[in-house]
Amino acid sequence: MQIILEVPDLLGEKLQLLGDRLPEALDRALREFTATEENIPYQSDRQIVELLASQPGPEAILAIRPTPALQARMSELLDRNKSGNLSAKEEVELDRYLLLEHWVRLAKAHAYKRLQTLA
Repeated sequence: MQIILEVPDLLGEKLQLLGDRLPEALDRALREFTATEENIPYQSDRQIVELLASQPGPEAILAIRPTPALQARMSELLDRNKSGNLSAKEEVELDRYLLLEHWVRLAKAHAYKRLQTLA
C-alpha cells in the first residue's frame, strides 16, 4: 500500500535516513504508541519475558503495569505475609511476584535512562 503524507522537513530528513527500514520503524513506532496509549498489563513472568524479548521501545516498557487481578493477589499475599499466615506454596508465589516486579523495575530504569539519552 502506498501512503503519501506531508511532514516537516526535519522529520522528512530523518525518515529518509531509514531508507528501506522505514516500514519496520513505522511498525515499531505504532506498536509503542499504542502501548503508551493504554498500559501493557501483565499477569505472569512468562508474559514479561515475552514482552522484553520482543525488544520494545522505552515508552512501551514504561507503560508496563500489573493487571488489577495480579495487583490484588500481590496485595493479599503481602498482607498475609505481614500477619505470618502464608503457606509454603503462597510464599513461593509471593517470591515469584516480587522477582517479577524487580525485573519490571530494572527494565523501567533502563528504559528511562535510554529516553534521557535520546532527548
